[in-house]
Amino acid sequence: MPQLNPAPWFNILVFSWVVFLTILLPKVLAHTFPNEPTLQSTEKPKTEPWTWPWY
Repeated sequence: MPQLNPAPWFNILVFSWVVFLTILLPKVLAHTFPNEPTLQSTEKPKTEPWTWPWY
């Protein structure tokens, strides 16, 4: 049964991983998002207390 011969399938597996690691991976890692998140300050904003009663 020739489909059980691992020789051609192992070569295809190795070649596909070589292609993935050398061509596709740098392209995926070089992807940048159009809107980079901005850093927020660690200071809490000053809040004013309410002056109206709760009833």
